[in-house]
Amino acid sequence: MLRWLLLVVLLAGCSKGPDADLQYIGQARSAAAEWALVNSQAAEGKLTATYVDSMHRWIRQQIETAATSLTQPDSQYGDEIVALLQQPDDASAQDLRARAEALKKIEDEIESA
Repeated sequence: MLRWLLLVVLLAGCSKGPDADLQYIGQARSAAAEWALVNSQAAEGKLTATYVDSMHRWIRQQIETAATSLTQPDSQYGDEIVALLQQPDDASAQDLRARAEALKKIEDEIESA
């Protein structure tokens, strides 16, 4: 039984393409949503500059990790993630939410395929 489980896990790790990238798309989407929340609250004066700077660094690191982990970086979702990384730290929460929603749409399309 343990051998079969190990085989399934190994085969799943070998998959390529959009299905293999779902976790990274989700990671980038989640980071974009977090970024939008941070910028929204920062604009309302609810967060310290130190906290905001720290979160921006952490969020960018998460998105960069997702981008470099993709099996298909030259894809629609790869382009969306790169575009997300090109946003300035103080990007509008609305723009960041729109990018997160675009990634969510792609995520849903891959899951339903």
